[in-house]
Amino acid sequence: MKSTIVKRSVVIGGHKTSVSLEEPFWTELKQIAHTQHVPLSVLVTQIDGTREQSNLSSEIRVFVLHHSRLPQWPGHGLVANANGFSAADSS
Repeated sequence: MKSTIVKRSVVIGGHKTSVSLEEPFWTELKQIAHTQHVPLSVLVTQIDGTREQSNLSSEIRVFVLHHSRLPQWPGHGLVANANGFSAADSS
């Protein structure tokens, strides 16, 4: 059986690293970045800045899961903060 995990390179803080995610997570992550009008690397850097114990791939999956469960309003997205993820302020 062929693995559904796709390994891609991303730049975090000027350093290249690889992240392994299933294709649906990559697709959704790119859509979130597009919606927030930020490059994928910026979004991944935000996610990386909030993780405490888990690896980056796991943290991205949790981020995508949280994002998919929040109601969506025009002009709002998710932002990373010290307490995890929250809805972005439109101001």
